[in-house]
Amino acid sequence: MERKPLEVETTNEDQKPYSAVDGGGSDSVDSFDEDQKKLVYRGWKVMPFIIGNETFEKIGIIGTLSNLLVYLTQVFNLKKYTAATIINAFSGTINFGTFLAAFLCDTYFGRYKTLSVAVVACFLGSLAILLTAAVPGLHPTPCGTKSSCEGPDVGQIAFLLLGLALLVVGAGGIRPCNLAFGADQFNPKSESGKKGINSFFNWYFFTFTFAQIISLTLVVYIQSNVSWTIGLIIPVALMFLACVIFFAGHKLYVKVKASGSPLAGIARVIAAAISKRGLKPVKQPCVDLYNHIPPNYANLNLKYTDQFRFLDKAAIMTPEDKLNSDGTASDPWKLCTMQQVEEVKCIIRVIPIWFACAIYYLSISIQMTYPVFQAQQSDRRLGSGGFKIPAATYVVFLMSGMTVFIIFYDRVLVPSFKRLTGLDTGITLLQRIGAGIFFAVLSLLVSGFIEERRRSIALTKQTLGMEPRTGEISSMSAMWLVPQLALAGIAEAFTAIGQMEFYYKQFPENMRSFAGSIFYVGAGVSSYLASFLISTVHRTTEHSPSGNWLAEDLNKAKLDYFYFMLTGLMSVNMVYFLIMAKFYRYKITDDKGISAIETNGEETKQQDKNSV
Repeated sequence: MERKPLEVETTNEDQKPYSAVDGGGSDSVDSFDEDQKKLVYRGWKVMPFIIGNETFEKIGIIGTLSNLLVYLTQVFNLKKYTAATIINAFSGTINFGTFLAAFLCDTYFGRYKTLSVAVVACFLGSLAILLTAAVPGLHPTPCGTKSSCEGPDVGQIAFLLLGLALLVVGAGGIRPCNLAFGADQFNPKSESGKKGINSFFNWYFFTFTFAQIISLTLVVYIQSNVSWTIGLIIPVALMFLACVIFFAGHKLYVKVKASGSPLAGIARVIAAAISKRGLKPVKQPCVDLYNHIPPNYANLNLKYTDQFRFLDKAAIMTPEDKLNSDGTASDPWKLCTMQQVEEVKCIIRVIPIWFACAIYYLSISIQMTYPVFQAQQSDRRLGSGGFKIPAATYVVFLMSGMTVFIIFYDRVLVPSFKRLTGLDTGITLLQRIGAGIFFAVLSLLVSGFIEERRRSIALTKQTLGMEPRTGEISSMSAMWLVPQLALAGIAEAFTAIGQMEFYYKQFPENMRSFAGSIFYVGAGVSSYLASFLISTVHRTTEHSPSGNWLAEDLNKAKLDYFYFMLTGLMSVNMVYFLIMAKFYRYKITDDKGISAIETNGEETKQQDKNSV
């Protein structure tokens, strides 16, 4: 999985475009280091452009998407299960798009060009969604209090899908590239640059949380209680401002060029192993396998592992295999190094863990949709002034639960666990992910009991009126939804962050862009799975004697049954995860046995105990 040396383009008028290949073109470390010194890393000087763009872009995207579920049911007159299916499919497509964007970014365009297209696409997508609300001909006739409403026609749906498609292109390109592009502006070899990168990560995630809270409170309130048109103008204006800020700093950025996709290296190992499948395994792999490593190789040297030994055949040297004068294989599709084989093994080992995490995200997908419908048919009044919290705003309790617990985890739990385990991280990455899956199971279980109570109160006690096109409003306070959302937030604090760190540290160093993208791909799989389950349950139970589990009127539905079914599914997934984690081997370098994940012996202790 060898890549070309780093290439950087700059557009500063006082400095010519620079390329490590063009500037002498040597593959030597000395040439590479000398060329690196020519770069002008402006660090925090360009952060107002990048963080400013990030802030307004996130508020713009989230402001457009956070209330989209309610928008589809109230403005486009779609049924709840149809709207939930569209949202989950849309979210899944965005997340899958990050993988394609990471591939195009690393292979062809580089981060700056990818982000340039993405921010413009986000603006145009937000503008298209705004037009569906502002132009009467682009949405169905308002339903009002009618029980039967006119749905959207083909043209209206097509224009809506155009807007969503542009948002897919924009958000899919921004997610895997934005964080890395900001880090590119700091010199990774200087102390100030390293500190700057760490600070930038903190600001990045702070910005993300800040944007979510603003969007789920202020923007959603304006959309739900003032005007959909005004509420959607705000994200469009912010997205336009984000574009202006981003392009204003284009002459100052460090722009790393595309350096080739590491996917080719994976394909070479698999192809070579298949072509040599008839060879007998070598007796001493560490000695007998071909393992020439170039002096400027980007990845850490890995120790040999005896898992997936069929791949070792890719590094067995036969009389037909020829070497170049520098020791590299003349045909890399027939002979690979042991290092390349071990890197592919790292990726294969991660896949079962990734699958369990993808199933885990099913619980988060559901907690981002159906609690909104539960809130619509619950008492959302706050205090005696008659103020009603918008239904979509309740999702902010998931974000708040995550944010608060991260602080508690870092300041209280980690030091406590450290005294017990001796690990600087308190617990291992897989233990952290497993804890999150447990809280996800608990969140779904609590959701079932809360919904059972909400429906029971609605059917046995006086209601608070009628929610248009939905049903009677239960007198149960919608604040009873907070526990399930807070538990889901705790699950995210464990699993989401642990998962990102796990991929980042376990993938080969030259695949860290892809490591970030498969995080979103896993979330995309869960979104499609959620759409499939919602559609299947709706069709299966629609004409059953016990009633439709996902009926439009939740008082006539059996949403609690749906939650309990998901609880069972998540429990099975947790057992699967524990089994896979039991046999997982952390990545270890060949440098005195020090782990590449740098956790003070975490992986050694774990593998000796053969546990998560």
